[in-house]
This record gives sequence, C-alpha cells and structure tokens, in this order.
Amino acid sequence: MRIATWNVNSVNARLENIVAWFDQAQPDVAVLQEIKCVDEKFPTEAFERLGYNVAVHGQKTYNGVAMLSKTPLEDVTRGLPGDDADDHARFIEAVTGGATSVRVVGIYLPNGNPIGTEKFAYKLAWMDRLHRHAKALLTQEERLVILGDYNVIPEPEDADKPEGWLGDALFQPESRGAFRALKNLGFTDAYMQADGTPGGYTFWDYQAGAWQRNHGIRIDHALLSPQAADRLKSCIIHRDVRGTEKPSDHVPVVVELDL
Repeated sequence: MRIATWNVNSVNARLENIVAWFDQAQPDVAVLQEIKCVDEKFPTEAFERLGYNVAVHGQKTYNGVAMLSKTPLEDVTRGLPGDDADDHARFIEAVTGGATSVRVVGIYLPNGNPIGTEKFAYKLAWMDRLHRHAKALLTQEERLVILGDYNVIPEPEDADKPEGWLGDALFQPESRGAFRALKNLGFTDAYMQADGTPGGYTFWDYQAGAWQRNHGIRIDHALLSPQAADRLKSCIIHRDVRGTEKPSDHVPVVVELDL
C-alpha cells in the first residue's frame, strides 16, 4: 500500500499538475493539505475519474485537508478532537484498505508564526491535542499512519541553512520538543527509518531562489505505529515535482507498506 502526503497549496489552482502526478504515481491513499476551498468547491470528480473515494474537510481561502483512497473510507473523522471551538480545517482521519486495513490520519499542523503571539500558542496547543489523540489511537494497536505537513523542522540536519530558521516557529525548541515527544510515544519517522539521507527536503520557499539553490527543509513527515513500522518498505520524496510549472512549494512524500 502506497500512502502519500502532499501540501498542494490550493487544489484548484494546481489541479492539472496534481492530477498528472496522481495518474503517474498511483498512490493507494493520499492526504492533501492546504486545499484552500470549501467542500463543495473541491474537484471531487477529477479524482473519482482516477478511481478514488474522496473525503474532504475544507475551509474557504485557508487551510483545508482531504483524503483520497482507492478503497472505501470508513470511520471518517473531520477535525482534531479536544477543542470544539477550533474551526480550522486541519485534520482528517479514516480507516481504509479493506482486509489489509490501515488507519490514516492526515494533518496540517499550524505554522505558528510569529513566535511570541497567539499563533505560536495555538500551534503548541494543537500539538498537545494531537499528542493526546495519537496516544489514545496507539492503544488500539492498529496499523496507523499520521502524516502531513507538520510545520516542524525536527533537527538541524533537516534544513539546508538551519541558522536561517532560528527565529521561526518551525524550528523553536518548543515545536521540536513537541514533535519529539509525539515520536517518543512509540512512532517511527518513516523517512529516517527507510532512508535518512541528509537533504531529504520536502519544502522550498518561492522566495530568493530557494529551489534553485536547494535551500530546503524537511517538514512533511509520516509517523508510523509499531504495527505499521513493521511493514515499512520505503519512503520516497518526489522532489522532481517542485521543478514543474506552477508548482506547490511542497512536494509529495510516499510511504510504502508491505501488506
């Protein structure tokens, strides 16, 4: 089973590129972030023509997540539990895969900038809620994958120029500590386990020639429960997608489980 994550930075603005990648890569399941549209504006038919079942948790102009699967989506949850007042569309969860079922959680974790503001406090509170929810899910002892745009640079090696991120919410000790605490619940970082080669970046800013100079960062992650990690075959970053016309600033990451 190939499970993908991709922050598409507006699904409708980049639909042609996105559909072309899906047609070529053929992931079995995919989670998208920053779709930037309400549910009714999501291009469901374009993905259904490729054979996908679709679940959307959208939001006008900002945020928004979706899950696409070649097998039916069951037990769908929209919105991260723990705060009924949180109206940001950043979380979607479902069981898919039929007989070889996997619980897939797609997240778009808050950016948190600028630090010292309510945005950074919201990021840390969101991470705390994710921690509690993930801990509860682990007790079910399922094949579980939590993947998406975490907006966290875990280690200095995960940035081409780490010194340039010292004042950024993505690289603060609190953000990195919360990510580490999440992993320490018993999750495996798929990329580090399957590959771990330095320079495995997933994001290059549009500014200052970041892509051309390879000034990237690794912020799109897939964390696997022990039951999923036992089946990990590969984790591939599709960095070539960043060089296409009108690209997202993120690229797809595909985790393959041998089920």
